[in-house]
Amino acid sequence: MTGLTASLRLLTSALAVSLAIGPALAQQAAPAPSLTLELNAAQPSDKGCRLTFVVNNGLGTDLAKAAFEIALFNEAGVVDRLTVLDFKELPAGKTKVTRFDLAGTDCTKLSRVLINSATECTGASVEPNACMRGLKTETKTGIAFGV
Repeated sequence: MTGLTASLRLLTSALAVSLAIGPALAQQAAPAPSLTLELNAAQPSDKGCRLTFVVNNGLGTDLAKAAFEIALFNEAGVVDRLTVLDFKELPAGKTKVTRFDLAGTDCTKLSRVLINSATECTGASVEPNACMRGLKTETKTGIAFGV
């Protein structure tokens, strides 16, 4: 009976430890807050080039305003221009589609779009660097896109 009692105590201890560790591991596995910008399309427009972005605010708080300075690179890999894209309000947990017409830009000559910085990242209890720190980029186009 002593061996059985010792085995039951060991099993009970192991179960108690796993129940205590389980929630801690689940918290560690939770994804970090993020702001995802996807360059979804680049199409010619009457003004030049229309860039379409799909944005998902996973920062856990509403953004009153999010704006980013971007650099546009031509087909030779040379910076063609710098501009600011204002995504305006981004509610927490929501996905939003936004389009920007870039006057005088030829979509076929864009090779890369680089995010230089967040010029604005505001909202209740939002740190100014939250947009860049949590930024994730993706592209559905042949144009390189990132930080």
